[in-house]
Amino acid sequence: MPCSIVPSRAGWSVLAAALLAGCASVGPDFKAPPPPDVASYTHAALPASTASAPGMLGAGQRFASGAQVDTQWWQGFGNAQLDALVKRALANSPTLEAARATLRQAQQLYAAQAGSTLYPTVSAKLGATREGVNSAAQGQSNGYSNVFNLYNAGIGVNYNLDLFGGNRRALEALAAKADYQRYQLAGARLTLAANVVTTAFAQAQASAQLAATEAILQAQQRQLAITEQQFKLGAAARSAVLALRTQVETTRASLPALRNRREQADHLLATLLGDAPGAAALPSFELGAFTLPASVPVSVPSALLRQRPDVQASMALLHEATAQYGVAVSNLYPQINLSATIGEQALSTGALFGPGSLIWSLAGSLAQPLFNAGLKAGANAAQENLAAAGANYRATVLQALRNVADALRQLDNDAQALQAQQGADAAAQDSLRLVEQQYQLGAASYLQLLSAQQAAQQARLGLIAAQAARLADSAALYQAMGGGQLG
Repeated sequence: MPCSIVPSRAGWSVLAAALLAGCASVGPDFKAPPPPDVASYTHAALPASTASAPGMLGAGQRFASGAQVDTQWWQGFGNAQLDALVKRALANSPTLEAARATLRQAQQLYAAQAGSTLYPTVSAKLGATREGVNSAAQGQSNGYSNVFNLYNAGIGVNYNLDLFGGNRRALEALAAKADYQRYQLAGARLTLAANVVTTAFAQAQASAQLAATEAILQAQQRQLAITEQQFKLGAAARSAVLALRTQVETTRASLPALRNRREQADHLLATLLGDAPGAAALPSFELGAFTLPASVPVSVPSALLRQRPDVQASMALLHEATAQYGVAVSNLYPQINLSATIGEQALSTGALFGPGSLIWSLAGSLAQPLFNAGLKAGANAAQENLAAAGANYRATVLQALRNVADALRQLDNDAQALQAQQGADAAAQDSLRLVEQQYQLGAASYLQLLSAQQAAQQARLGLIAAQAARLADSAALYQAMGGGQLG
């Protein structure tokens, strides 16, 4: 609570009473906002587990309500090469290096302010002066100038009493700023790990789709060769050959885009690891080399806010704004400084530390603003900054809850999509094999064959995308949960 002392009116007696009473720092004390009053992330209840499907990456995942998130959550995907890449990125990333340096800077700024705020400043002084005095200026007729040397040495102590806590509030703001940078570092680590994991999944997806498309291209080329032979024998029309050739070239034209996606994933992985794209030795991931975590943690909302770096960073900014408001309010109150010096002064160096050369002084000063229209405006501005920080914190909390809700629903919906895509791929492959047999026997037209090939190609590419999406969804949930408890 603000102190009620007004030294400019009540005088030194009231000020002395305030010193004895020990007034608290002005401005509000920071209190962490309460967590949102919600028990779940989504309006509709989640199922006990996601849908399951046969085949690779089709297993159902159980939602473990209230479970803690492992700080090394990426190990849940069961791939040692992925674990090694994340470890390498966390050790070598220049982004993390910059964040660590910024944190150390904030900590040193706090230490520098703490030294001058919590303790008196002590300084030593040593000097020598040569002076001359004109006797005529003192009424003596001879006009003789006396010249002498004056030597002095001393120690001075100065301390701001900080009666209304302005300096302590400023120190509190610096501590909150250091907390903010610490959470920024934690957020950068989480983002980096998630980017490495999802980029590895993207590389595996592009590789699988590239391999599937090449296999489809080979099948189309075989069909084209058969049709060309039939055309030579008069058993097929030239339009059938041209249609199949168009399909072959269309499929071939899709390969460069898939290679580009694969190469871009490699380049991104290299930079995430702190390497140049041309210098990094990267593994080639396959979707089948990953496993889905059988159980995914779903922290309660109150725990989520404690483990999300962005929420904690926003709270640190709110803390800083609260302290800065206290600084602005303290500027409306008196500033009291105490100082003391003790030293030696003599006309010769031989007598400098003698018994008669000791000098000392004690001083105190009080400065009370009488009229400064800007001080009140500054306090008002700090109060509005505090209100903005509070609103930004609430927005960050809502965004965090939304991230989790999106990740949970996406995990469930994409599991259902994979289940359906698995069935569609199996049916499309069976249909393609049947139409190929019929076409070779002359019982199906080339249009039917083209249609079956296109359906099979789209189904296989869709299945691969659905498998990669389930992996990416799991990583997104871990990231939305904050990647584990913060230190």
